[in-house]
Amino acid sequence: MEKRIGAILIIVKDKDNVRRLNEILSDHADIIIGRQGIPVRNRGLNVISIVVEGTNEEFSALTGQLGRLKGITARSVFAKE
Repeated sequence: MEKRIGAILIIVKDKDNVRRLNEILSDHADIIIGRQGIPVRNRGLNVISIVVEGTNEEFSALTGQLGRLKGITARSVFAKE
């Protein structure tokens, strides 16, 4: 399988699922190149951006799990190669 580079932006509105979010990211650590978290205190949310390298199946597994978390939104973009 061909690996691709991409980025996933995660917006956390509900802190009740942060533990599960971190578990999911840890489970997929092998495709995560880097991670940055930014608290946006005046809006009561947090933004996490991660850079990933993996196959389409690996991306789908990660984003699918993130998408099922209440109060958390995830969007991804991938480089065309």
